[in-house]
Order: sequence, then structure tokens, then C-alpha cells
Amino acid sequence: QVRLVESGGGLVQPGGFLKLSCVGYGFTFGNYGMTWYRQAPGKEREAVIGIVYSGARINYIDSLKDRFTISRDNDKNTVYLQMNSLKPEDTAVYYCNAHVEGGSHWGQGTQVTVSS
Repeated sequence: QVRLVESGGGLVQPGGFLKLSCVGYGFTFGNYGMTWYRQAPGKEREAVIGIVYSGARINYIDSLKDRFTISRDNDKNTVYLQMNSLKPEDTAVYYCNAHVEGGSHWGQGTQVTVSS
């Protein structure tokens, strides 16, 4: 079955950086687009950035496009989220998502906390 596993979250100081990873299992990873979402405390989950199977990127939050970058390595079945110049308002649980064969699949999420 489809499974997504995120990693790479943690506690980072403002201005720092993190690189999140999401590994996909149970489907032909290179054939599907992948999207990173985040959910901050008390807020709804929101789409952050996506990457289609061809590598084209989709920025869902315009204010993040200069700090957040998405990439993928199909040989490793992995999508990455590089986050630079982190701010306290970036604190959230970050999830990856894939729509595979009509179903929406989520990972368990990885916590990112930006605090001094």
C-alpha cells in the first residue's frame, strides 16, 4: 500500500535552515506529483509547495517562494523541502502528500519548530 514517511524536522533558531525529506513506498514514485503541506497550531492545513512528475514546481504561498525550495530524486523515491531563513511563523507540522490512483495519501508529519 501507499506509504509516505517524512523526516528532517526539529528545533531551529530564527534565520536557520532545515531540509525535510519524504520517502514514498508502494507506488511508482516518479509518475506522481508530490506536495508539501503544513499545519501550524490552531490553523488549518495549507499547501506550501508542490512538484509534478516532470520536476516543474508549484508555489502555493507566494511569500515563501524565495525561502522554500522543493526537489525530488526519483531514484530514491524521495521529495525534499529545503527551508531557508526560517521564521517563527514557519513553526508547524509539515506533511507530504501524493494523489495516487484516486486516493489522497499523507505521511505522519514532521514537526518544525523555529524558536530562539
